[in-house]
Amino acid sequence: MKNTYTIIDSHCHVYPAKIAARAVESTDHFYDTHAHGQGTVADLLAVGEAAGCDGYVIQSVASTPHHVESINRFIATAISEAESQGHSGKLTGLGTLHPDHPDLKGAVEDILSHGLHGVKLHPDMQKFCIDDEHAYPIYRLCVEYDLPILMHMGDPRFDYSHPDRLYRVMTDFPTLTVVGAHMGGWANWDYACDRLSDFQNLYVDTSSSMATAVKDYGIQPHVTSLTPAHTAALIRRWGAEKVLFGTDYPMWSQADDLAVFFEMGLTDAENRMILSENAEKVFSIR
Repeated sequence: MKNTYTIIDSHCHVYPAKIAARAVESTDHFYDTHAHGQGTVADLLAVGEAAGCDGYVIQSVASTPHHVESINRFIATAISEAESQGHSGKLTGLGTLHPDHPDLKGAVEDILSHGLHGVKLHPDMQKFCIDDEHAYPIYRLCVEYDLPILMHMGDPRFDYSHPDRLYRVMTDFPTLTVVGAHMGGWANWDYACDRLSDFQNLYVDTSSSMATAVKDYGIQPHVTSLTPAHTAALIRRWGAEKVLFGTDYPMWSQADDLAVFFEMGLTDAENRMILSENAEKVFSIR
């Protein structure tokens, strides 16, 4: 039975249909996982509706600078095509940037011209440290143009996206709005909360952190996936007003993540903030 909440999945990866299978396979290889979804907009809309979702924040990552414009154009076109097929208002798009892009201001203006609502960065895949000054022009432009950043956070195999690095960026850019994916630091959740939760403009999402197994990479073998009780405790430490529901589609099942979410026993007000209201605020979803 459909629940009574508006649900926005605020962390969805999508790819052009002709390359989606290869892209998903590449991600599976990178994380040693097996995706639950196909990675296309059509599949996202279908499985999301079946799980009870009402809206989706979609994005993709530019692994190289020359992919930036084509990816941003794809996201904008995907939204337009979905709307023409009767899915009006379902999709909100984020653009992507790369620190090595030769014209970052032009790329940001291109994002805005496409009607996209923010920027996705993935330091681990793009191979840059969050606090590298080489990336600082991106943050300056996002402050100038009032664009939030969805930032991949944490992975015990890499140091690019360690919470300490985001701490330095948020200290240097106090008006920058960032959503720290994966509860602010995948597999390092408690430290991330201790380190980062005081920043007013820093939010987190629940993607890859609830109904998912955490791989043992031989670095932190004691780490397990977050239980509903642990997740609920973290949400209240962050403050429910700073948490967004997200699944990391196509990696994980939206139905599974929602089932775990509703096991936490949060209040009605907390549910409403996390499931839709915070995403609407951060990403200017009308």
